[in-house]
Amino acid sequence: MRSNPDDTSDLRPLSELGLTARGGADPLISGLSVDSRGVSEGTLFAALPGSLVHGAKFIPAALEQGAVAILTDAAGARIAAKPLEESHAALVIAEDPRQALAYASALWFGAQPQTMVAVTGTNGKTSVATFVRQIWCALGHAAVNLGTTGIEGAWSHPLAHTTPEPITLHRALAKAAEAGVTHAAMEASSHGLDQCRLDGVQLAAAGFTNFTQDHLDYHETFEAYFAAKAGLFRRVLPEDGVAVINMNDPRGAEMRAVAAARGQEVISIGRGLGDISLTGQRFDDTGQDLRFNWHDRPFQVRLNLIGGFQAENVLLACGLVIAGGEDPAAVFDTLPQLTTVRGRMQHAATRDNGASVFVDYAHTPDAVATAIKALRPHVLGRLIAIIGAGGDRDATKRPLMGQAGQDNADVVIVTDDNPRSEDPAVIRAAVKGGAPDALEVGDRAEAILRGVDMLGTGDVLLICGKGHESGQVVGSDVLPFDDVEQASMAVSVLDGKAI
Repeated sequence: MRSNPDDTSDLRPLSELGLTARGGADPLISGLSVDSRGVSEGTLFAALPGSLVHGAKFIPAALEQGAVAILTDAAGARIAAKPLEESHAALVIAEDPRQALAYASALWFGAQPQTMVAVTGTNGKTSVATFVRQIWCALGHAAVNLGTTGIEGAWSHPLAHTTPEPITLHRALAKAAEAGVTHAAMEASSHGLDQCRLDGVQLAAAGFTNFTQDHLDYHETFEAYFAAKAGLFRRVLPEDGVAVINMNDPRGAEMRAVAAARGQEVISIGRGLGDISLTGQRFDDTGQDLRFNWHDRPFQVRLNLIGGFQAENVLLACGLVIAGGEDPAAVFDTLPQLTTVRGRMQHAATRDNGASVFVDYAHTPDAVATAIKALRPHVLGRLIAIIGAGGDRDATKRPLMGQAGQDNADVVIVTDDNPRSEDPAVIRAAVKGGAPDALEVGDRAEAILRGVDMLGTGDVLLICGKGHESGQVVGSDVLPFDDVEQASMAVSVLDGKAI
């Protein structure tokens, strides 16, 4: 174990990282990098295949910067054959260099929090990971969650991706452990799993929330998308780990079979079925009461959370904490302390007439439908939904997003999300194709203002899509934009309050 994850003075042989170079070379390594610009004397440079360009293109630059070892695949070795032949660098050719880098990173940084769990699924990952962290903290543990919102909890740190590349991930885990963090809950994205970024993470348990349409621009088919998520149980979670599966999802039984085939213990979650079985749910304007069984033992708790789907997220989080070794009754006692996850069914503002505004990260057709349906029992009047879709992403889901809104909300406003490099009007037209009765307001701030202005007594506005995000991506620019802030400002302006 390295005492300081950033200290590169303690050189280590390549072989100690589980890597074997051609010809038996075993140079001393001072650090790891996937970016040739971060290479210095003694670095191992990982030249990985990419969707647009192979990292082998940057091998000459890495060698000039002092790289003493190159990790790549056979294609990468061919691309950079001449500069490699002319150098003295050790060459490691791996069938899957991404996985090799992940294991090497785990060995290089060494330390990880003692108890780690991960959760995958199309929706709910951030909520489940955050609830796991909150439960652990309530039980007295120094805990964090890692994912879309960065690293939060007993130690905080920003992350650029839901599941970072292995060097960044294992550096962060080592720093967290050094800071005294003993428990960590991770989001496992399909991209991260497909690219083996979690390999080498020592998991006690893993969870599955649900499976619906998303990321088909990357995975291309539903089966490839599901296979990526199943990799958490097929490959990352060890055989003696515990799988926590939402059996109400149509693919839950299939994911359970994947885990069972590995010999993993399974804790099942479901409405009216499973090891943790939800048997009753009662809603009011500030939250809900739950009744559920743990192996036929009944429990009743208060959740100060809006949205019926939160019950499944919370119970899945309970399963992961129990799988990590905690007493079930003690876990359930913490549930009234849980608070809303930032940008997930988050209360943003209330008008003077009592109408409320909520913000949610729902950015898939299923998530939009689920969010609206989950909010409905808390609403006495109309439910107004603001919906958009991101540019440069799966275009097939856009009309389905609109349809999810029109089928479940009383009023739909279609607006811009993160258009990125695409024409926003084209994206809006595709979304509106599934919601022909929707009002189209391109400017997101104006859409929120118009939605707030529509609110009468008993009505609720749900702003979908961006959740916790603090910027809107237009072209190559990231413009400051926060849905919660915009909603609060709109309420203040319309109700004549000082901003």
